[in-house]
Amino acid sequence: MNRKTIAAAVAAVVAITGIAYWSLGTADTPLQGASVAMASGRKAITIWRDPGCGCCDAYADYLEGNGYTVTRVDDPNFDKRSIEAGVPQQGIGCHLAEIDGYVVSGLVPVEIIERLVSERPDITGITLPGMPANAPGMAQTKTGTLKTYAFGKNGVTVYSEE
Repeated sequence: MNRKTIAAAVAAVVAITGIAYWSLGTADTPLQGASVAMASGRKAITIWRDPGCGCCDAYADYLEGNGYTVTRVDDPNFDKRSIEAGVPQQGIGCHLAEIDGYVVSGLVPVEIIERLVSERPDITGITLPGMPANAPGMAQTKTGTLKTYAFGKNGVTVYSEE
């Protein structure tokens, strides 16, 4: 079976079942995917993470607690995947996620993710670099200010500082 045939088969399954399917591309063709709307009304997000990272599991639990269906993918090379998806080297978080055609790197609070998919800016994605101690997944609740950056074809800008 060639790549086009496989892609068509996956698209048919997505159309029939409503299951979200995502494919990370490269920085030039960042994302292709189906809608995150699922029959249950839950939002789908996929996280590629270092298999030994406990904060990534805590972050996935946080997302699930906020109504997301989370697919966790163990990927010891998530940092390379992040660069291929367009995340700037200095912007790599502790995992890479994909939602509704956007890349999300790091422990980004759910309200910022929801604003991203609602506003639909012309960017590749957002990142909260590193592992801030006050971010979801590191702390029980977000405290203080977190600076999230947008990245894409027009470079890197501050997306949110809240």
